[in-house]
Amino acid sequence: MPDADVTDESRGFRQLLAALALTALAISALLMLAGFIATGIQMPAHANVGGVDVGGLSPGQARAVVDRELRPRTEDPIAVVQDGRTFSVDPAQAGLGVDINASVRGAGGFHSLNPVRMVRLVFGHTDVPLVVTADPERLTTSVAVIAASVDKPPVEPLITFEGTTPKVREPRAGEVVDRPAAAAAIRGGYLVDRTVELPMKFVRPVVGRNRLKIALKRIAEPAVSGPVTVRVGSEETSLPVSAYAPALSIRVIGVALRPHLDPTLLAEPLTDASTGIAKEAVNATVRVENGKAVVVPSKPGLGLRPDEMAGKLLTAILQTGPRRTVTVESKVVAPTFTTADAKALNIKQKISEFVTYFPYARYRNVNQTRAASLINGTILKPGDTFSLNDTVGERDPDNGFVKGIVIGEGAVFREQYGGGVSQVATTLYNASFFAGLQDVEHHPHLFYIDRYPLGREATVWYGQLDLRFKNTLENGVLIRAWVVKGSATRRGEMHVQMWGTREWNVSSSISERYNERDPGKRYDDTDDCIKQPPTKGFDVDVTRMFRRPGSDKVERTDSTHVSYAPGDQVICGPAPQPIVTPYQPFVPRWGNQR
Repeated sequence: MPDADVTDESRGFRQLLAALALTALAISALLMLAGFIATGIQMPAHANVGGVDVGGLSPGQARAVVDRELRPRTEDPIAVVQDGRTFSVDPAQAGLGVDINASVRGAGGFHSLNPVRMVRLVFGHTDVPLVVTADPERLTTSVAVIAASVDKPPVEPLITFEGTTPKVREPRAGEVVDRPAAAAAIRGGYLVDRTVELPMKFVRPVVGRNRLKIALKRIAEPAVSGPVTVRVGSEETSLPVSAYAPALSIRVIGVALRPHLDPTLLAEPLTDASTGIAKEAVNATVRVENGKAVVVPSKPGLGLRPDEMAGKLLTAILQTGPRRTVTVESKVVAPTFTTADAKALNIKQKISEFVTYFPYARYRNVNQTRAASLINGTILKPGDTFSLNDTVGERDPDNGFVKGIVIGEGAVFREQYGGGVSQVATTLYNASFFAGLQDVEHHPHLFYIDRYPLGREATVWYGQLDLRFKNTLENGVLIRAWVVKGSATRRGEMHVQMWGTREWNVSSSISERYNERDPGKRYDDTDDCIKQPPTKGFDVDVTRMFRRPGSDKVERTDSTHVSYAPGDQVICGPAPQPIVTPYQPFVPRWGNQR
């Protein structure tokens, strides 16, 4: 039999252990409870939220301290730097804010059973960034504004033809703003005393040089190797290369270089009397004669449809010998815009007019006159959107443009093709503004040029910046544009009129200049330097008021915010070198000074 004393002793020892375990468990539970409570009523001893010390405070006190420290800086702009240029981002316009509750909570200040967090109440360091909130749409817009003046998109290869000779545009990589990364960087730089470096990324063209060489051999050479035989009924005629080559280009379509024939450019050679193929249909139009809007009737044509012919020619020009033949039927070609269509537009009167003036320069006379001639006579049906870039095309020598002064990269004056066309855009924008048309896209100049209406001006850059407005009126609109050329003794004039049926009397107001910013000074010792005076940066707001004819009641308004950057003073030449005084050691002299 077991010893009774030993059994009792073992039982008593186990009971003691159990009691101690229960006591330890109770103490642990009490400590955990105390820690749980403490973590919710006190911040860690060494807590830091976005650079603000909140150690040992209650969560409520911590929130108050963070709010007090940050509030004076919440409207400070964020400096974004790229290649020596600095852009200022307004936090309010970018939709940035701070979630103070979440920021403080990230550093502690909430009940927790985590022992590590309990230890941090006394020991250790907690350093957390601010929780920054953002309106994604407004932040994206702020990044897009910067990107518009920074992006250098890739250039895709293009083959066009001068006569029958291929003209090649080489592909070139671009560098553009990495927009998601830029948005994240701007968001991360809010309320942080540092400059944000604008993230950029290289973008390769879709098609490279190797495939361009292949396209020259396999597409360009056979395309202009000889005339194409056109069969119309029982008759045949020869369409020379010179007739279709101006309409031919080899461009990137999808992910490859493919031939493209522009039906609009093809229409004229197809209907040219020398080919004997067709008679062109004449669209109706509206023009102004003796101060009145007059409908010019349409006329039917006879011959080939340019779009149908373009499709067949694209196959034939890549063939050789007898296979360079297309068979088509001659048919009555109705005008695409009839007399009835023109009358239905109800264009009756001048509804707006705007004039701007420019100092004489030959390039201004040439470029503005060319752009105005391409715009003049444009008709916008209700719902149509006008695009200056689509209407005028690329400003290059082939399109009749010469070099002139523009605001180039780095926000300084440079000489490039198409200088002066922004004057056309500004005048056109104001005519559409006072006609009551809807502003779809316009871009003020980077810095203010004082010969333009303050807050109501526009610049364009082919392929990047456009001027677009939509005809939201009930009737059609005819655009008239012309230039009175300047001379050495008189300034030039840029005129734009809008004709239609008056639906609105439009007026505008402009705020005082605010948020003024001083320009800097820079030296430019390159051959391209153009002297540039300093101009202050500032913001203005433009309001447009709509009234019905004969009424003083404002039916509606719209507003535009314009922010002009400061224009640095540019001095042509190298920067002056600082004057250095030679070092002269100090020699003490004793006695009387003589």
